[in-house]
Parts: sequence; C-alpha cells; structure tokens
Amino acid sequence: MIRMIKTNTKEEYLQVDPEKKPMISRKLSGRVSKYTVLLGLLLFAFLIIYPLYWMFISSMKSYDEIYNNVWGLPSVWHVENYLTAWSMGISSYFFNSLFVTAVTILLVVIIGSMAAFTLSRYKSKWIDAALIFIIGGLMMNPQVALIPLFELLTWLDLINTRWALILTYVAFRLPLAIILLRAFFLSIPRELEESAIIDGCTEFGIYTKIYLPMSIPILVTTFVLTAFFAWNEFLFATVFIDSDVLKTIPSGLMNFRDALRTDWGVLLAGMVIASIPMIILLILLQKYLVRGLAEGSVKG
Repeated sequence: MIRMIKTNTKEEYLQVDPEKKPMISRKLSGRVSKYTVLLGLLLFAFLIIYPLYWMFISSMKSYDEIYNNVWGLPSVWHVENYLTAWSMGISSYFFNSLFVTAVTILLVVIIGSMAAFTLSRYKSKWIDAALIFIIGGLMMNPQVALIPLFELLTWLDLINTRWALILTYVAFRLPLAIILLRAFFLSIPRELEESAIIDGCTEFGIYTKIYLPMSIPILVTTFVLTAFFAWNEFLFATVFIDSDVLKTIPSGLMNFRDALRTDWGVLLAGMVIASIPMIILLILLQKYLVRGLAEGSVKG
C-alpha cells in the first residue's frame, strides 16, 4: 500500500511504500543465494572428482594394500601397474577405441552437417517427415534394437569387425547431431546465402565456406558428444565383438578380471588410461561445448 506524507520543509508530498524491502536486505539475500549455489557446485565437483582421485591413487597400490589401506596414500607407488596394464592388452584396446571413435566422429560430423544443411534451407512436407523420422531416432533405445541389429550385422557379415561398431554408433548419434546442427544453421542470416549466390557461389560452396566456418562451436559440441559416446559404449562393443584383438577399452577391461583373484591395481590402472583421453578432451573443449549447446538451442 502506498500512502502520502507531508514534509516539514516544503509544501510537497512524497510517496512512501511501506512494503518495499530495504536495499541491505536484498543484497544480503543475493549473497546468501550466491553462496548457496557455490556450495552446491563445490559439493557436486567433489562427488565427481573424488572417485577419480581414489581410482588414480588405488592404481598405484599393491593388491593387498588396496584392501588394507583403502583411503590412504600408497606406501610404495607401483608405477609398474600401468606398464603391466599396457602390455596385457590395454594398448590394443586403446588403439581400437581410438580408431572406432575417430571414424565415428568423422562420419557423424560430415553426414550430420550435410543433412542439417539441407533440412535448414528447404521447407516441404518431405522435410517435415524427415524431421519427424529423425526425432523418432532420438527416442530409440539401444537395448531395444540390440537383437535386430545383431541379425542385420550377421546378414551383412559384419559381426566381429570394427565396422559393426562404427555403423551402429553413427546410426545412434546422427539424430542428435542433426537436430543440434540444424538448430544452429537456422540462426545463420539468410542474407549471407543470398550474397554468396549473387557472387556465383554454389550450394556446396555455401555449405563449406559459410555454414561450416560459422558453426565451429556446434561442430565441436557434436565432436565431443560423439567422442564421449563412442569411447565409453559398452553394450554393442561386448555383443558385436568376440575377438580380443578387436575389442575396445570398455569391453576389453573385462579381460582383466579373473574368477579367483583380480589384480585390482592393474585393473584400476587400465581404467585410468581409459579415462585420460576423455578428461583431457573435455578440459580443452569445455568452453566450445557450453557455447555450442547454448547457441544451438536458439531455434528449432
């Protein structure tokens, strides 16, 4: 409620709002909210970082020390656990994962960007039908498609080959990549295309010289999301690959287990080796990842 009061010095009235909060109270409330959010973020960071720290520390311990000194630092730092893990097959699994992930990323970025370019430039009932089909692909659960995919890959004679994983990963990552890229492409001004056409640029030239250079953030986002999926995928890598020579890291680490005794130090060393590439990738490209996701959600 606003009431009028008369001042003592001048014949004038001031409007006073009794319900208005004092400035100090609002500042205090803002600081409390800020510190609460900061505390929550610190707690969340601790929940993520501490398991990685424990895994790294335990990978340097002996078998007995992992059980007898779970939370402490190693009395002797067994760096040889990493050499043992590398020589026991992690090297093969590492390069298999690297090859599968690299080819998957290449195909997803190329095919996804071309499809998104087409879907963002033209409008028709077929374009709308294609978008619905792609959105349906986002809803497909990998576990549901496991048996049909196995039958299809067996018929194509691709079981126990790297292409069984690559083609499957590409199929499951393309819908998300196309949706993200198309949303970003829609935010690019049409005037740039019209100027390029007047200058004699072809459709492919517009795609390579205008859209791709301006879409670096969302392309990097697609790169990171695809890499993370392909590097860590376990189900298809276990079912479609039987040969130890072709196994990727997630399924290959299962070979480190033994029915009676598992050398946990070596196993944890292998897990650290498997985690390092994705950790480095996220650290180096995190700003592009956040920017790409933010800008890619402008239009849809």
